[in-house]
Amino acid sequence: MRLLLVEDDPMIGESIEEGLRGESYAVDWVRDGQAADLALNTVGYDLLLLDLGLPKKQGMAVLHTLRARGDDLPVLIITARDSTPARVDGLDSGADDYLVKPFDLDELLARVRALLRRRVARTRSMVTHGLLTLDLASHEVTFEGQPVKLSAREFSVLRALLDNPGSVVSKSQLEEKLYGWNAEVESNTVDVYVHHLRKKFGADFIRNVRGVGYKVTPLP
Repeated sequence: MRLLLVEDDPMIGESIEEGLRGESYAVDWVRDGQAADLALNTVGYDLLLLDLGLPKKQGMAVLHTLRARGDDLPVLIITARDSTPARVDGLDSGADDYLVKPFDLDELLARVRALLRRRVARTRSMVTHGLLTLDLASHEVTFEGQPVKLSAREFSVLRALLDNPGSVVSKSQLEEKLYGWNAEVESNTVDVYVHHLRKKFGADFIRNVRGVGYKVTPLP
C-alpha cells in the first residue's frame, strides 16, 4: 500500500512517516499543497493523509481539486482545527475521516487501516489465481485450501504480480509498492521477497523475465 502524507510540520511529519513505515506502508511525504497536487497527478496512491494549514496551497483546496476531477481516493484529514464547523466542512467537502491534532499514533494507524479496508470493499476483496486466494481486506492468504502466512511486503509483491496475471511487472514497479520516495532501497530487496514467495508457492511460481521483470505462472 502506498500512502501520500501532506504535512508541513517536520516533527509531526517525521513521526507519522516513521509510524506508517513501521507498519510496512510505502510513504511519500510532501510539505505543501502544490507538491501534493503534483504527487496526486503523477503517482497512484491508496490513501491521502492531508493537513489543512499548508503553504502554497491550503489543504481544503487540495481536497476540492481532487474531488472535482472525480478521484475517489480515501482522504484522512489530520489537522489542529477542532471546531465543529471545520469538521463538517472537511467531511462535506469529500474527506472520508477527520482526526484532530494532537492524536495518538495508534489511533491514526487504526483509522488508516479502516479506510483502506473500506477502499478494498468498494472494489474487489478477493483475488484468486488457481488454488491461491488473497483476501485484500484481511490480508489472509490460502493455497490449496491451507492458510499461508506472508509478511506485509511479501503480500504487497504478490498482490502487484496478481493484479495482471501473466503480465510482466518490472522491478522498479515492485519497489514502488514497497517503498516511498525517501526510503533507502537495497538492490536485491525485490529478489529476496520473490525468493520467499517461491519457497511458499513453488520454485516455478514466479518467472524471471531477464532484463524486464517478473511474472506469475498458472497454478493448479
